[in-house]
Amino acid sequence: MYQVEVQLKNETGLHARPAHVFVTEASKYKAEIILKKDNEEFDAKSIISLLCMEAFQGTKFTIVAEGEDEKQAALALQSLVDSNFGE
Repeated sequence: MYQVEVQLKNETGLHARPAHVFVTEASKYKAEIILKKDNEEFDAKSIISLLCMEAFQGTKFTIVAEGEDEKQAALALQSLVDSNFGE
C-alpha cells in the first residue's frame, strides 16, 4: 500500500471536470485506489463517488493505492491535484 495526502487548491474543488480528469488518470492503473476524507472512503475510479465526496478548495484527503503499480498511481494523482487539474 502507498498513500499520500493532498489538499485541493483550485477554486472550484473537485467538481465535474476535475473529477472526470482524476477518474481518467486513476483508471490507467491496475492498483485499487481509494480516497479517504473524514473517515469515509471514495472510489477514485468512479466519478459518482468523487462527486459525492464534496471536496472544495482547501479540502484535504488521502490517496491510498494498493496493487502492482500503487506508488506510480498515487504519485501521478498527487501531481494532478498539485497542478490544479490543468485549470
